[in-house]
Amino acid sequence: MLKMKKISTLLLTSVLTLSLAACGSGGGSKDAAQPSAAPANSAAPTSAPASSNPQDDIQPITIKISHVVAENTPKQKGAVAMKDEIEKLSNGKIKVQVFPNSQLFGDKDEYQNLVANNVQFIIPDMAKLVGNDPGFNIPSMPFLFNSDKAAEGFWDGPKGQEIFKKLEKDGVLGMGFWPNGPKQITNNKRPIKAPEDLKGLKFRTQGGQVLEKVYATLGAGSVSIPFNELYTALQQGTVDGEENTFSNIESKKFDEVQKYTTVMGHTRVDYVLLTNTKFWNSLNDATKKIVEAGIKKGTEVARTEANALNEKAYQTLKDRKKTEIYVLSKDEIAKFRDALKPVYDEYTPIIGEDVIKDAMSRE
Repeated sequence: MLKMKKISTLLLTSVLTLSLAACGSGGGSKDAAQPSAAPANSAAPTSAPASSNPQDDIQPITIKISHVVAENTPKQKGAVAMKDEIEKLSNGKIKVQVFPNSQLFGDKDEYQNLVANNVQFIIPDMAKLVGNDPGFNIPSMPFLFNSDKAAEGFWDGPKGQEIFKKLEKDGVLGMGFWPNGPKQITNNKRPIKAPEDLKGLKFRTQGGQVLEKVYATLGAGSVSIPFNELYTALQQGTVDGEENTFSNIESKKFDEVQKYTTVMGHTRVDYVLLTNTKFWNSLNDATKKIVEAGIKKGTEVARTEANALNEKAYQTLKDRKKTEIYVLSKDEIAKFRDALKPVYDEYTPIIGEDVIKDAMSRE
């Protein structure tokens, strides 16, 4: 009897052991085939990302770029490159419209319309901004820069960027320096070869007290006339002459109404790409990144094209032979420099001695 109880106990133990082994193997349990919950520190995502396509984050907007000069200019070439880059990178979600030749706004009202966010980018001549900060007189200081590279170095540097920041009080951001180049003098009265040749003549300038001082020092008068009205003013004799880059003189055909051109390079036409603060702050990161890439591309093209277009325009003016061209010698330029020293005496303290010194140091 005792022997039978021992046998029964051994059989029961064996059955329980086999049963537990079977459960532990997971091979026969339907529930064991289901995945277990991931641990709390698992790398597996808890939810899907908002968008798997970065293009989905780009804001569908339309950007307007307005400027006042013709199509065959560094400014227009840069604006078109900016447009193309933005539209390409956004796959067309961002539309960019470029309005040259004062089609949208002119010299007199483009800045106000930028402040009002009626246009998102303008590229004004810096001479138009001297009322906002005297630092924008830099391109008008006679014989200050020897090359486009020198001007680029200044405006890309700390002193130039400080001047751009002065516009933020208006809700405007300076986004980049776009050069046009050194200016030459044209007129309808006589060849300009020496400082005294300007006496009694009246010139159109972009405006600003420095340019007024330059011409007053040389015994000439000056008046500010919108660029899109200049051809008619020259044709009708409202002014005797003007100062501009070769690309602007050629593209606007000023040689048709100006008998004489003097290659002088005494002052410059330089632009700043401006945008509206409210517009800029309304862009999300994905959109802003694309617009910044467009600005970079446009700036590169504008800078590359400036010198090339001016050289080409100079050759075109010579080939057309509608204006008599005179090139100042080094000695003649030295006489102009001496005659214009009073401009530096008056405006260096106003602009800032440190700013003038920085500009003069650029090569």
